[in-house]
Amino acid sequence: MEETPLSNCERNFLLQAITEKKRLDGRQTYDYRNIKIAFGTDYGCCIVELGKTRVLCQVSCEIVTPKMSRPTEGILFFNLEISPMAFPGFEMGRQSELSVKLNRLLERCLRNSKCIDTESLCVAAGEKVWQIRVDLHLLNHEGNIIDAASIAAIAGLCHFRRPDVSVQGEEVTVYTPEERDPVPLSIHHMPICVSFAFFQQGIYLLVDPNEREERVMDGLLVIAMNKHREICTIQSSGGIMLLKEQVLRCSKVAGVKVGEITELIQKALENDKKARKEGGKFGFAESLPDKRITALKMEKSSVDTTDVETKAEKIILDADPPCRVISKPVVWTEGTAQIGEGQGNTWGQIDESEDDEDDEDSAPESPVVEIQSKKTSLNDDVVTLSDSEEEDVIILQPEKPSQIRVTEQQACSASDISSAKKKKKNKSAQK
Repeated sequence: MEETPLSNCERNFLLQAITEKKRLDGRQTYDYRNIKIAFGTDYGCCIVELGKTRVLCQVSCEIVTPKMSRPTEGILFFNLEISPMAFPGFEMGRQSELSVKLNRLLERCLRNSKCIDTESLCVAAGEKVWQIRVDLHLLNHEGNIIDAASIAAIAGLCHFRRPDVSVQGEEVTVYTPEERDPVPLSIHHMPICVSFAFFQQGIYLLVDPNEREERVMDGLLVIAMNKHREICTIQSSGGIMLLKEQVLRCSKVAGVKVGEITELIQKALENDKKARKEGGKFGFAESLPDKRITALKMEKSSVDTTDVETKAEKIILDADPPCRVISKPVVWTEGTAQIGEGQGNTWGQIDESEDDEDDEDSAPESPVVEIQSKKTSLNDDVVTLSDSEEEDVIILQPEKPSQIRVTEQQACSASDISSAKKKKKNKSAQK
């Protein structure tokens, strides 16, 4: 599955925010995301969270035959697995270009820097040595994989314990943890990678870019350094030209960040060691936050009971005086009564809106008065205006339905209309 490309609006918005020295998650230019390190029940197992980027590390060991070129040195092997579980854009079943690049960078950072004493891994020169294998699994990708992977790898190596061995002649005995305490690895220093993203041809830079910032960046600079400010490896990608001053500034920032991360790793190791020594709870399950929902449970809160009487008297004095209460019930209508004060009872009363609706409904049912006038013409013909198409119907609404009253003005107007129509018909008849 191919990754969804960014739209032009998103790209322009990110670049505009970077030019204004703003980031989507509210961080400053040189700020790292929150780093969380949790160790498992087994030695050498840990999970590192860099923001929402999560990497699982598992360190294991076995006795193998050494290389012919280095018969007295142990072997270090690093493998970073990237799967679609972490990000839909990653492919399954084969190593991508990104995976190869990250694995090579990890090997240069941890193996070529000689951070681990490989000669201490020798059991029998030229015959048997320890092979330390570091497997890294990317659980979730939210940007800056290499930094999270380097922190997880060095934390797992510091936490790992290999079994103790003894050599008698050609016989090699490997002891279980119950027989002898496991032996930690001999680590000289702790190299950690720090990533810098450059934008607009190196004008702007950010530390610890997230996934969206990595999509719009022009170049990436990765510096691996230990707390002694010794550069272990450095890599630039993206095809941008950096000045000497920019690289020096990045190295100074990396020295500060590496010191903070190293202190965080050491503190996490001390806490895990203390929990194991005291017999307390440890492991991934104990590192998860407690988000259980319980019913009928309330946390106890402390209540300040000092000067309660004084505060109560002050509240009573500041409060409004009580209203007058009617002790006897007041009967409003039959079957209803009121005790005390309150709003007026509207039981059995009709609202004004209901009255208006009743009036509108009753209006069409008012009697219709048709005025019919009968007059004789010269030929003694009777003309009935009620059957004419030009007849005007006047609707009267008397004050009382039982009595129909017609005013004099209405009667006059009706007679004038009838006479005018009569003359008009007579003229038409004569023609």
